[in-house]
Amino acid sequence: MNDESKRKKLLDRIPHPLALLFFIVVAASVLTYIIPAGSYDRETVDDATRTIPGSFEYGAGNPVGIMDLFTAIPEGFQEMADIVFITFAAAMMFGLLEKTGMLENTVGTLIRKIGMKRRFLIVVIMTFVYGFFGIFVGLENNIALIPIAVLLSVSIGGDAMLGAGIGIGGVLVGFGLSPFNPYTVGVGHRIAELPLFSGWFFRSVLVALVLSVLAYYNVRYFKRILKDEKNSLAHDIETGDMQLTQPLGSYRMRKKDIAMLFVFILGFAVMLTGIFTQGWYINEVAAIFLMIGIVCGIIAGMNSSQIADTFSKALEPSALAAILIGVAMATQVVMNQGNISDTIAYVLTSVLEHSPTTLAAVFMTISQSIINILIPSGSGQALVTLPIMIPVGDMLDITRQTAILAFQIGDGITNLFSPTLGGLMAMLGLCKVPYGRWLRYIVPFVIIALFISWFALVISVLVNWGGSI
Repeated sequence: MNDESKRKKLLDRIPHPLALLFFIVVAASVLTYIIPAGSYDRETVDDATRTIPGSFEYGAGNPVGIMDLFTAIPEGFQEMADIVFITFAAAMMFGLLEKTGMLENTVGTLIRKIGMKRRFLIVVIMTFVYGFFGIFVGLENNIALIPIAVLLSVSIGGDAMLGAGIGIGGVLVGFGLSPFNPYTVGVGHRIAELPLFSGWFFRSVLVALVLSVLAYYNVRYFKRILKDEKNSLAHDIETGDMQLTQPLGSYRMRKKDIAMLFVFILGFAVMLTGIFTQGWYINEVAAIFLMIGIVCGIIAGMNSSQIADTFSKALEPSALAAILIGVAMATQVVMNQGNISDTIAYVLTSVLEHSPTTLAAVFMTISQSIINILIPSGSGQALVTLPIMIPVGDMLDITRQTAILAFQIGDGITNLFSPTLGGLMAMLGLCKVPYGRWLRYIVPFVIIALFISWFALVISVLVNWGGSI
């Protein structure tokens, strides 16, 4: 058996995502009996609570029992209620757009005009489009756009996995390495007392480079499955509701399709305006999705009962994704109950103090990757770890700009495969792509992206990037 077959066999043994997440929650509860409890003191600065460097102290343990383990799951749902609902809202909106035929006609017309001969170019362009949305719109706000990538992929001869690579991969790379990410770079710059989003050019070059590699990676996979469909990682995934049903040359935009597309674009324009000028977040975005769905249903000539029925049927495929989001959050709930989150952060950052400068910068990303799986919130991680990492970096002559980049890389790249990231699980659910299959697709790219990012990190150390700020 060759290495590729062994790797496939191993990844095929990964349990169902729901079972996998439950095992992770159980493992976290077991760790509360093994890892000593401890905590940092906190302070509130600009309405944000963050750790105070050098204040860590071990304390009395609070191991998580069986009852606490299972109550952590509903508590996880409560913590992630907004993410769960935006998943439902996105599913309802796209379920209606699919039912009316608007989505199929729009994609079919787009492909007809560009031409199947340029389908590789379509993959490249759409990878960057989704990357752009990740950079400027965020993670959860883009959940609604993921089904379009799958429909587009299947329509040009690809599969659900290619659609996931374009949509999920593009959004997560763009969001994770965004020079304007408010949850990682923004919070980090505030903690480090640096100008907001300074160093954007260096970060822009990095995210553009990694997106370019992702586009090549997606095209390479596309060519492999076109050459032999046995190479498809999604050959048995039912995509009957995600493909064109008519000959390509027959697609035209009807008047009501144009009207619904206008409402869709207008809705997203309003959403972006609200995000950037009014501080809108997930609840407001979910409300926009619902309004788009209802208005498009009215344009399509549906009555209230038909719209409600379409919404309810669209919720069925997204139910699992919503469950996964809540269970994923239970890991953090358990660790907080057991008071071991700060201990893990303390141990990982303590290692940095005894490492050479360049190696310490790289290890910052590795330690942050570990923490990211346990604390999937980017801003939450920043408030816990950066007040510790930045002073350590100062002692090692690592600039604060570089320390934040190391944090961003560790958090951002890990998002591509972290099972505790609710947004990722929601997107995979909408794509109908099993988590184990996604790992087979994305892990090789993650390794490449990490080495590219580490190379950029080493350069930032060698040139003392941001040292004059």
